[in-house]
Amino acid sequence: MTALTLNHLPKKHDFMMMMVVARREIRDSFRDWRIIIPIFVLTLVFPALMNFTASRLLNFVADFGAEVIANQLIPFLLLVVGFFPMSFSLIIALETFVGEKERKSMEPLLSTPLSNGQLYAGKMLAALVPPLSASYLGMAVYMIGLAISVDWQPEFQLVAQTILLTTVQGIIMVAGAVVVSSQATSVRAANLLASFIIVPMAILIQAEAAALFWGNHDGLWWLLLALTITAVVLMRMGLSLFNREELLGRDIDQIRIGWMVRQFWGYFSGKTQLGNGRYPNPLTWFKQTLAIVPSLRLPIAALTLAVVGAAVLGIFMARQYPFPDNLKTQLSGENLLTNLAGLEVYLTALPLFIVGQNVRSVLLQTILGIFTLGVLGVLIFMLPWGIISFIAMQFYMAGESPTQFLLGTVVPHAILELPTLLLIGASALRWQTITFAPLSDRSLSEMFIIRGAEFWRILLGLGVPLLLLAALVEGYVTPQVLRLVYGG
Repeated sequence: MTALTLNHLPKKHDFMMMMVVARREIRDSFRDWRIIIPIFVLTLVFPALMNFTASRLLNFVADFGAEVIANQLIPFLLLVVGFFPMSFSLIIALETFVGEKERKSMEPLLSTPLSNGQLYAGKMLAALVPPLSASYLGMAVYMIGLAISVDWQPEFQLVAQTILLTTVQGIIMVAGAVVVSSQATSVRAANLLASFIIVPMAILIQAEAAALFWGNHDGLWWLLLALTITAVVLMRMGLSLFNREELLGRDIDQIRIGWMVRQFWGYFSGKTQLGNGRYPNPLTWFKQTLAIVPSLRLPIAALTLAVVGAAVLGIFMARQYPFPDNLKTQLSGENLLTNLAGLEVYLTALPLFIVGQNVRSVLLQTILGIFTLGVLGVLIFMLPWGIISFIAMQFYMAGESPTQFLLGTVVPHAILELPTLLLIGASALRWQTITFAPLSDRSLSEMFIIRGAEFWRILLGLGVPLLLLAALVEGYVTPQVLRLVYGG
């Protein structure tokens, strides 16, 4: 049968099978009074309470002439009304897999001819529909109540942003909770892990409140775009991680430090790849490390695109924020040569400083990227190239040649440094995004260790030597090129 997988676009049959699962789950949810009564209360009673609060707030601030504050806080209450019913999506989503496993009702469902993707998508849709419907109804009750009591009607942009933000936030919470439910071994563990979902979403509500308070509706659109990307990433992660065999076979999770260390050392040293119980010689280890490079083509292409985007953004920001005239006069080859002369005493120590700075930057972007699925890692990688583009554009607007500036200060060592950083960054990015497309014959923990070992092989075997060579060029060759370019 056609399967809903990462490699095939969903077809009509996939949606039909997904709806079979969703209808079953939604019907069971509406039969459970422990779910329906709280949702009913939050849908009707809580909007009425917020309506009362908003009307009292308007009456209170009217005595002090602060209607603007009330008009900015009332939309925030609309966001809260939509968010609270959505919080129940966590409860439903956390029960989707691990709850049925504890109740011994998972085996019959997993024995059906449903594919992993159809089952996952149906469960996710079922966890999303009841609380999302309650959120829409609650916001409608709140706005109707305000229209009747204080004659307040929101703008269309505010209503559209609130509905879209509520929907995307619900998808994010459900997608994250379903991932947790499919990987946890007990409801208790899943509930504890759910705090990593609800706490960031609560902080996000505060950020949205700040944007509404300052009237920054354009910022909310950008936030909506970022949340949409996050939702897509989480859904893809769930589809790639879900596996019914592992779900049935996993009874308890253990932290096996010894096993983790052995696995990492086996892949890092090359002993596992040889398969004969011996360690490879240095030449074989280096060849094994070089063999990793062809598998980095896709992340290298992604980072190359990020560099181009950083350069374009730097040019745009330079046009938006040009240097003042007194600073523009300092952008000249003579000043560059003067500054270079003042640094000549430090040139001998410069290569080691540059290598240390580059390694620290790489480690920072790798660590932050692991916790943000590669997002902060890519942003940190883009930062220096955006700054270089920004400064080059400032040279152009000051009447100087940006090409001359780049040839004299960046290009000589960037010929080595940029490909090296792309190689290291690509290895880190593949490690950070391992949950998106894991291998089918290994567990997530093993794949994470393998990608980590490959990253350290790339960093220590190829990255550090090439960065040292680039630093030597930057410390000894680039200053000479700068003198030649500017005639010093």
